[in-house]
Amino acid sequence: MTAKRDEGDAPLLSDLMPWSVPAPRLGRAWIMAPDAASLRARWDALLRADGLADRERLFRPSRARTLHTAVGQLPGRATTTGRLARLVAGDAPCAEPMRVRHGTYDQLWLLPDHRLIDAARPELWRVADAAQLFAVEQPRVPQDTGPALALSAVLPVGRQGRVRPLYRRPNGTEPNLAPGLLGHLGDRLGHPVTAEDAFAYLAATARHESAGITVPLTADPEVWARGVALGRELIRLHTRGAGSGERPRLPGGRRPYVRAALPARGLPTEIAYDPEEEALDIGGGRISPVPVAAWDAHAGGVRVLEAWLERRTGAVEPGTLEALRPAAWPQEWTTDLLELITVLALLGELSPEQAGLTTALAASPPVGATELTAAGVLPAPAATRRPASVLDHQEEGPDGQFALL
Repeated sequence: MTAKRDEGDAPLLSDLMPWSVPAPRLGRAWIMAPDAASLRARWDALLRADGLADRERLFRPSRARTLHTAVGQLPGRATTTGRLARLVAGDAPCAEPMRVRHGTYDQLWLLPDHRLIDAARPELWRVADAAQLFAVEQPRVPQDTGPALALSAVLPVGRQGRVRPLYRRPNGTEPNLAPGLLGHLGDRLGHPVTAEDAFAYLAATARHESAGITVPLTADPEVWARGVALGRELIRLHTRGAGSGERPRLPGGRRPYVRAALPARGLPTEIAYDPEEEALDIGGGRISPVPVAAWDAHAGGVRVLEAWLERRTGAVEPGTLEALRPAAWPQEWTTDLLELITVLALLGELSPEQAGLTTALAASPPVGATELTAAGVLPAPAATRRPASVLDHQEEGPDGQFALL
């Protein structure tokens, strides 16, 4: 007889992946941008400011960071640690901009300089390498169809939920999973379960409940396999093919193209959708075909494509570092937009499979929190909720001193 699934017994994501860190809090908007060139220009403008008072105005100090704050180097980043008040233009190179995840789907560029970031969360930087994947909790918004988790292969930053790395150490070692979970699932399913399998499964099945984000585990091998396969595809799309060497693409006849060039001067701020033509209009430019699923995609209560354009062309305060941005639409933004449309369209096509998996899970034998507690898997030891010690490299501390980890 198949056990009836008790929806209230689904384990919490926070118990299955015990270690989590708040997303890095930047503290100042100018250190992140849609293009790397603007970040280099902003750094140069900061150092060339006319006097310390003007440099401070541009910097925008906070309680956590001022021009005089002494902080150590970000793990894995070869930036100097001299105080910003002492730097001289031309003698202090700009940190090499890096790609980061912002929000559920957007990818931007960040200046990875600890002196500029209010709360960088160094423990996340120590494990952010090519082998890492991140599950980022998304806020629960009424009537919103966005996912419970954003999945990323690059460091997530900004106002997001808690970040749960797949691995607790660099190079894909020590999975961030409750000890004993993989073995217990393997026994129930009748085959070995890897950390990558478990991460893919939770990516496909995690959902918002009143108690938090839950993961309805199953003991049915076929339903488990469906969840893993769906999760792997979700990861591929969310990360834009990172690690697979294959960028997401729609079939040739459905691939979005630029039908009318975007403005050569100025930055358009208006976006509209023509459902009959499946066309996206931005200023005088037009992109099609754009499936309705891509246009209708929402996350955090806002339309994804509208938010994407707002971050790039929205109003900025004159005289600030944020105002240093492209004067005309860069080609790289078009490439990024076409890829985002493709990702949103492909995610929309997965909706029937996600609905089918939900139905199958409801009828499958569960592996609930009560069972995992009886088996000694839950609660996870307190130590697994803290970052692991990483002692394989030195990090420069404030003003060039080396830090001990």
